[in-house]
Amino acid sequence: MKPIAVRREQLVTRLDELLTRLRRIENDLDQPVSTTFSEQAQEREDEEVLEDLGLAGQQEIRMIEAALRRIDEGEYGFCARCGEEIPEARLDIVPHAPLCRTCAG
Repeated sequence: MKPIAVRREQLVTRLDELLTRLRRIENDLDQPVSTTFSEQAQEREDEEVLEDLGLAGQQEIRMIEAALRRIDEGEYGFCARCGEEIPEARLDIVPHAPLCRTCAG
C-alpha cells in the first residue's frame, strides 16, 4: 500500500485544484450580464453549466476533506460501512473513496 503521506499529498493537491477552479467559476459567475437578449440567453446556459461544475466540485471537496479526516483518525483505507480494507487499486482511482467496491455497490 502507498504510504499515507503520499495519499495525503494526492488529496491535498486535488483539493487545491478544486478550490482554484471554484474561485474561477465564482469569478465567471460574477461577471456583468450582457445587454442583448440572445447573449443573455447564452450566458444563462453557460452559467448553468458553471453552477453544475461548482456543485460537483463542492461535493468532491467535502469527500476529500472527509478522507483527510480519516487519515488523521487512522481510519483511511478502510471501508466506512463494513470495515474491510479498501483495495489499493480503488484508492489509486478514487483516493477519497470511503467505501470498498462491494459496499459502494
